[in-house]
Amino acid sequence: MITNRYTIYSLFAFAVIMLSGEAAFSNESKTIFSTQSGKWSSKETWSSGNLPETGDRVVIRAGHHVIYDIGHQGRTPSFRLVQIAGELEFATDQNTLLEAGLITIIASEDPSEEGFDCHATPPPVGEGRKRPALYIGRPGAPLPAEYTAKIRLRYFEGMNKLSCPALVCCGGRMEIHGQPMTRTWVKLKRSVTPAESTGRGATTLSLMESVEGWKEGDQVIVTSTHRQRDREDGDFLSSAQTEVRRIVRTGSQDFTGGYPLTLDKPLQHAHFADENFQAEVANLTRNVVIESAEPDGVRGHTMYHRYSAGSISYAEFRHLGKRDELGRYSIHFHLCGETMRGSSVIGASIWDSHNRWITIHGTNALVIRDCVGYKSVGHGYFLEDGTEVNNILDHNLAALVLPAKTQKDQVVPFDLNRGAGFWWANCHNQFTRNVAAECAEYGYRFENKKTADFDPILSVRQPDGSVKSVDTRILPFIRFEDNEAHTMRFFCLNLRGIARPEGGRLNFVEQNQTLAREAAEALPPNGTPFWIKDFKAWEANWSVHLGTTGVFIDGLDSYRCDVAIWRSVMDRSGFRRMTSREMRVNDIHGPISMGAVPASTASENDEGYAYEARLQPASVSSFKDQLPPVTVITSIVRQGQLLKVCGSVADTSDIRHVLVNGQKARSLRGSFSEWEIVLEAPASGPMELTAISEDINGHIEQTPHIVRLD
Repeated sequence: MITNRYTIYSLFAFAVIMLSGEAAFSNESKTIFSTQSGKWSSKETWSSGNLPETGDRVVIRAGHHVIYDIGHQGRTPSFRLVQIAGELEFATDQNTLLEAGLITIIASEDPSEEGFDCHATPPPVGEGRKRPALYIGRPGAPLPAEYTAKIRLRYFEGMNKLSCPALVCCGGRMEIHGQPMTRTWVKLKRSVTPAESTGRGATTLSLMESVEGWKEGDQVIVTSTHRQRDREDGDFLSSAQTEVRRIVRTGSQDFTGGYPLTLDKPLQHAHFADENFQAEVANLTRNVVIESAEPDGVRGHTMYHRYSAGSISYAEFRHLGKRDELGRYSIHFHLCGETMRGSSVIGASIWDSHNRWITIHGTNALVIRDCVGYKSVGHGYFLEDGTEVNNILDHNLAALVLPAKTQKDQVVPFDLNRGAGFWWANCHNQFTRNVAAECAEYGYRFENKKTADFDPILSVRQPDGSVKSVDTRILPFIRFEDNEAHTMRFFCLNLRGIARPEGGRLNFVEQNQTLAREAAEALPPNGTPFWIKDFKAWEANWSVHLGTTGVFIDGLDSYRCDVAIWRSVMDRSGFRRMTSREMRVNDIHGPISMGAVPASTASENDEGYAYEARLQPASVSSFKDQLPPVTVITSIVRQGQLLKVCGSVADTSDIRHVLVNGQKARSLRGSFSEWEIVLEAPASGPMELTAISEDINGHIEQTPHIVRLD
């Protein structure tokens, strides 16, 4: 046997960790450490000489790679804690189920049951240091379609109910990748008839696009197209008409141009579709699942912390989120800043959440694309505190968002949490091709104002990588284009406007004064309007409500709403390409001007625009993009001696080119909204990738995205 001082020290440290870990918990459960790499199902992998059992705390030590190969056969053990300081990878050749009270990915072997904050500070990853990691599939190698993998989060007595159960990544790598789908949601091609009018509701739908890959037994939703008209804050859920069904079969394109989808039960409600406006049909089923064990009991939540890495694709997050609890969301990127630039959530299904679907908090340059959110409490896609910039939210569906209470110590105190499909406090992000349907209050809500307990002057990242204090009320969209909202009880889009009073009663005089004052307090600089392009709003109360000057509505299509532009501040704004049909009241109702607010009440913003600036003529015609693009690498897949690199670009203008290590990438959609490139590279060894873009105005990115491969 070979021994040295390092071996003796390691054994001593291992013993100390075990003893200290045992002392920190009750005597009813024991702590099991990995002793080598290997299969979870192998006794040789564990310090006890036996497999971990129900109630055990399991620590995978640094340097160990353990394959999780426990399936659904018989009684699956439920572990109190699984702490990953090495690597845990789910088997890809069988069904697997991991049930635990807390799963953490953290560079610490000292077991802890902290389910929110990281009990060990995650250091930045440097050369030669390997991250702790959880792999359920990998980028470019997702879990095969014939198998399923589940993480089930179960509460254990004695844990902190506020923070556990949970799945938390503290500076490690968390990769969750199910089988890709060509489409996660599509539009209905033809209207369907309700059961009560015909005696038999529709069981076969006609879809606009093929849904190849959707399977028998998959769970789908059909979004409501009937607006609730109750202006009081009653039971929104009981009157909702978004319906859930199972697939019986799919079909190829028929003679009408539609793609048939047969359901297990007739639909109970009518769902509208014509050539311009249609309901959505979305698939909730994925072969990788993260869920709460007791949806009616103590629910779980998931988090990425600062310095973490990894992405999520085509996974299902269900029955998660702790109702009314700050920070305990279904998927949560928590104060990551720039450290997770390019991480993504693609094609995920998040449903029956008691607290948001996806929360981006103090985190920049993420990509959220092709996701399906169904049935959330509070808001759906949520950018939390007003510092978030350069995030891309593209082609996501928000269906059925319910009202909730305000949360204790929430960052933005005036957010009443009434239920928005998309909610943000800083517009400098990119929203494209999204749809919000049947939300209790808003489809899209930008909410930001100065109050006694909130200062909108916040530290925000600049194009050169520096951080500067700016007025987040006036930052323009990178892009807000091709978005849609329908079946809204109240607002399709509320842009810095008023919140509806409790009980729904409208005090017009007081609210008009509030709108004028708050608009005058923060004026967008000339040439940088809030540009809203090609927005669809239908079957709703109000299409658009504006509480700010400097808006450029460049395409608004309103249908079957009460009002297209409702009680909005109209100063210094521009409007073109607006159409409306079958409106119930007016196209433009009760327009408002800031008026002659005394100069003493008008505060200067950070650009020096004071009271007099309100009297200047509209500035939207002088619009010019003055900012460089933002490029992100979203995935890197090795294929022998080749690297396939994919990414996205956020910019107001079209892109001239994207360069990766000096070579031009190929645009896959739009103007490099999605791009890819294949590079020659060594089959192993370290490598650095640099992605940079230039727009058609000649603006070159000042801070390229640099990714280092080990």
